[in-house]
Amino acid sequence: MTEQQTFSATALEIAEQNDRFRTTWGADFSVPGQIVMTRGVADLSPAAKAIIMQRVQTFSVFNEDNDPYGDHTFGAFEFEIAGNTYSIFWKIDLYDKDYCMGSDDPANVAVTRRVLTVLHASEY
Repeated sequence: MTEQQTFSATALEIAEQNDRFRTTWGADFSVPGQIVMTRGVADLSPAAKAIIMQRVQTFSVFNEDNDPYGDHTFGAFEFEIAGNTYSIFWKIDLYDKDYCMGSDDPANVAVTRRVLTVLHASEY
């Protein structure tokens, strides 16, 4: 049995939606949401933010440590630019349509809004 087969159908559906949202950087409007970054990430250079965006979009290293439920809601990576090394986390939270509380039905894109947050690991 593969790791993918051990997760529930709901988790796999949420993972597929999260991947569509993340890999298109929110441009797939069939999976609504918003992308935010902490002040620490926002203060980085445009080149660093471009690297972060590309790395978040192409992230594919999901394992039991960072994805125990199989829903692809978290990722972590490091990168170096201009002699500085940065540890970056990204996470996806699933809210109701008003962004007030958690979604009652996270697999239903009609009632769920995603918030992808990009942050320094030290800001977690």
